[in-house]
Amino acid sequence: MMMKHLTKRKLAFVIAAAMGIAGCGSDGKDGEDGAPGEPSNPPVVETSEVTNVEYIDHQVNEGQVIVEFGITNEDDIQIVGLEDAELYVAALTDQGIKRSNSSDENPVGGVAKASDEAATLTLLDNGNYEFVGPMAAIQADTDGIFRLQVGGGDIATSDYIVIQKPEATLTTSTEACYACHVDYSTSSFRHPSRVAVDLEGETDFVAGCMTCHGHVTRDDGGANTHMQQIGHINHQDFDTGFEISNCQTCHVEPITNVYRQQTCLDCHIEAGVLNTEIEATFNSFNDSGDDWRQFHTVMADRKELKEAYVASVTAPYFVAADAKWCTDVSLQDINGNQQNLSELENVGVSSYLHGYFEGSVIGRAASMSETSTQEHISLCGSLSPDFAGTELFTSARITFDGLMSITAHSEIVSAEGEFLKAFDRRHSVTSDSCTSCHNSEADFHKGGSFDDGGLGCVACHNNGQDRNSGGSAPGFGPMVHSQHWGVGSGIGEDEANSATKLNAENCVSCHADGIDLYKIPNQYMLSRAFYGGTRGVVTSPITANCYACHTTPTALSHMEANGGELNKEVATYPDDKGEPVVSPGWHLTPTSESCATCHAEGKSFGIEKFHNFER
Repeated sequence: MMMKHLTKRKLAFVIAAAMGIAGCGSDGKDGEDGAPGEPSNPPVVETSEVTNVEYIDHQVNEGQVIVEFGITNEDDIQIVGLEDAELYVAALTDQGIKRSNSSDENPVGGVAKASDEAATLTLLDNGNYEFVGPMAAIQADTDGIFRLQVGGGDIATSDYIVIQKPEATLTTSTEACYACHVDYSTSSFRHPSRVAVDLEGETDFVAGCMTCHGHVTRDDGGANTHMQQIGHINHQDFDTGFEISNCQTCHVEPITNVYRQQTCLDCHIEAGVLNTEIEATFNSFNDSGDDWRQFHTVMADRKELKEAYVASVTAPYFVAADAKWCTDVSLQDINGNQQNLSELENVGVSSYLHGYFEGSVIGRAASMSETSTQEHISLCGSLSPDFAGTELFTSARITFDGLMSITAHSEIVSAEGEFLKAFDRRHSVTSDSCTSCHNSEADFHKGGSFDDGGLGCVACHNNGQDRNSGGSAPGFGPMVHSQHWGVGSGIGEDEANSATKLNAENCVSCHADGIDLYKIPNQYMLSRAFYGGTRGVVTSPITANCYACHTTPTALSHMEANGGELNKEVATYPDDKGEPVVSPGWHLTPTSESCATCHAEGKSFGIEKFHNFER
């Protein structure tokens, strides 16, 4: 919906200009006398499937708000016969945005509907209306959020439209909320139909919500749940890798004024850390104009470490004297200065030798242990016979205080140690896909990091490592899908994780550039996670990713009918614990699944028709 801010003065100018053009010939003189033409009446309708609103103007007077607007249907034809309109005003007060019930002794803001006794809804000309909304608490200087909606009956109800808002009072944005919630209006959660748009037709999520959920609760004469509680309290149960005090995740711009001390008390009471210093701190911060975000943001030291250092790891090289493959792990500052790892306290270093084949990590080729400590640390290990002849690379993790890690990947070399190419593992997510929601830099699984789209996780969660991953799903992609919305998420249970409260079909949260099914390597992945934790089976890759969420018999039958394979038994041999291990070369046989034929983007049943890859 496109809307223009066209004032009465501009509208009059447009009409006058049109009359001037119509009244003169091409020679600049009036046209010749003749029979008067018939007036042209544009077509009108009295019904619509879609109602587009063009905002023209509004006035705020004592006790009332007057709004002028035009409406057209889905074919851009003007609509007559409108009988329903409503206007909400959440006023800006010294306590922030506030709208109380009309029954309150000292009401603030208000609501006016066309059906109200003193309200009027007048058709000025075809498609243009004037709505006079009486609100006893409104004064001529009232500022705040003004939200309009029109339509009803045979005329489709329009979007909620924010026609005015005080910008400085809204400390977060649609973009910040939609990083996780994407397009809330398409969700099945609370009030999706009440998502508002601005005068340009763009989503205005925060202002639309704050019309009812302002800074003040209903007990104080405002909304029943204020915005701070929705943002601060309701997000504290986020399961993994989220720190509510990392304010910059939601508050992108500095916050120099907080309207109510209750904003602080909500969290401090919830956390049980209420003390007498809160009032003094609150007043001090508001008076000083300091940025509230820096007062609350935690783990700044982790962020500083991420920005201060770069880890590197050499390509694996063979040491004939020891019959081992080795790699060297280093740490540099952002200026390229080498750091002495042996002198850094509480810093741990680990490295893994991996097998690699046609874009996929096919398992861990050696367990590597530290052999020498210098400015860099050397780690070596014996190559498993299963990986003889395969391509190799190393990954490294430098962990600070056991909490935050920096990862690195080496070049890929041949079995003879010859350089082949830079590390290139197909990774179809963006660098900030994980950190949009998981904002704690690193707070999961031995200091595992959420940055770089979780790329550091593939050292353990890859096609050939055969991790059980809590019985969720194998590899990296299927595991992530399942942990968010499949078996691993606990969906449908009381203990379901936070991701189940988001739209699973909004894949754009992670896959901002879409998915090319043709680029998925045509290789099986070891899939004990789908097989009760027992090794010895493989699953075709697209099936593994889809089955991580779509686990019904009907869905699986469709996958198998098109060549997909789930838990295909393959040749094994017993390991030192007697458990079956897939025999070498399992990755060399291509699969037969043909999912991309119908489901690649752009096809008749393309994946984008069922999953959203656009914001």
